[in-house]
Amino acid sequence: MQVPSQTAAGLSALTALSPLDGRYAPKLAALRPFMSEFGYMHRRVQVEIAWFIALSDAGFSEFKPLSSEARAHLLGLVQRFDEADAAAIKDIEKTTNHDVKAVEYWIKARFADAALPAALKAELAAVQEFVHFACTSEDINNTSHALQLKAGRNQVLLPGLDAVIAKLREMAHAFADVPMLSRTHGQTASPTTVGKEFANVVVRLNKVRAAIADVKLMGKMNGAVGNYNAHLSAWPEFDWEAFSRNVVETPEPQDVPAGASWGLGLTFQPYSIQIEPHDYMAELFDATARANTILIDLSRDIWGYVSLGYFKQKLKAGEIGSSTMPHKVNPIDFENAEGNLGLANAVLKHLSEKLPISRWQRDLTDSTVLRNMGVALGYAALAYQSLMTGLNKLEINLEALADDLDASWEVLAEPIQTVMRRYGVQGAYEKLKEVTRGKTVTAEALHGLIRSLDIPEAEKQRLLGMTPGSYVGQAAALARRV
Repeated sequence: MQVPSQTAAGLSALTALSPLDGRYAPKLAALRPFMSEFGYMHRRVQVEIAWFIALSDAGFSEFKPLSSEARAHLLGLVQRFDEADAAAIKDIEKTTNHDVKAVEYWIKARFADAALPAALKAELAAVQEFVHFACTSEDINNTSHALQLKAGRNQVLLPGLDAVIAKLREMAHAFADVPMLSRTHGQTASPTTVGKEFANVVVRLNKVRAAIADVKLMGKMNGAVGNYNAHLSAWPEFDWEAFSRNVVETPEPQDVPAGASWGLGLTFQPYSIQIEPHDYMAELFDATARANTILIDLSRDIWGYVSLGYFKQKLKAGEIGSSTMPHKVNPIDFENAEGNLGLANAVLKHLSEKLPISRWQRDLTDSTVLRNMGVALGYAALAYQSLMTGLNKLEINLEALADDLDASWEVLAEPIQTVMRRYGVQGAYEKLKEVTRGKTVTAEALHGLIRSLDIPEAEKQRLLGMTPGSYVGQAAALARRV
């Protein structure tokens, strides 16, 4: 079998194993810089250098504060990190067979870059052994993962979710007054409005969106088993816990004035084994999965409403719905969203169930699993885009909605028997059940019943003026309130 030609990177859209890096690659360009292996390497470089610079400011006689030139060079390694740098680290890893050690060696090699002034080279060479000082690999990895999630959440996941919420809110307001027949258990039920049904989803998503945003992203830098063993062997009197907290919690470079000290902008985790416990990750992934579950519910409902004809879909020139049935305009965007949300949740749930578990002080099962965080968030981000495409194609079909309501006069059995109860008519529920249950109910039949009731004339007239389309309660006001 002849394999399709590949790019210099070794992959093409046709040979990629995952559709996220193949068919759907262009749609995930915004996520890739953060959640790819390149993004992971970039964050490792950031953490190593933040720790290194902080050590220089700790007051140790053996490591004097770095010059402004050295700091600028080090910050540049983070800010200008590119694919060539990542490839260089991978080349070093071929020898070390250890990815974190490869990052350390790459940083030390940058201390001797040919373009650097001799004095700067000498300064950095004299203190190069403080790169990765007292750190276990997990001090670098756990904080890098948190930085990846920070960027992925804030720059891709939440904006994607916010776009869906904003669109649903817009539709809730636009269709607040459009009556729609409800279907509980698949059967006709008290009418609502189209806008109110979208408003329901907005409220649910707002709550879980806040839960996603509120998760504190944790970082630990406390050594091989969480006790600062190596740190204290070097400087027993130094407050390493306070130092570590400062590095973890001081804002990132882009959030502080030029020349000021900087760190990682995370929340300090004071207790751990060799790895950060990953409980915050479980919390984040569970919250994201809950948002996705709400959107699966939405996707299925809209799919059903398209099937009922409540919505039409805008046509796209040249698009084909079926290879044999030319008339079809399929709700493919909502189907794609549902499928990808399910894939996202399958991975997210495994992550949240597996990651908080580690044998004794460390096992490596989390390491390979964590490399799939981008897969989980990628499927979610892809689904949010599909939902937006689908929502933007929807056109409301007022005629179909009105026809459905006009064929369902039995839903007015509820208000009629409720008014009868108000005025003490005995057996109100049972009388309406006898007239309506399992039968085709007409306006004439209901009006005849209303006229026969022993209730005030004004109430009779109010009930006679009611239609399925007007019996929507407070739906419109609720829709506008979100």
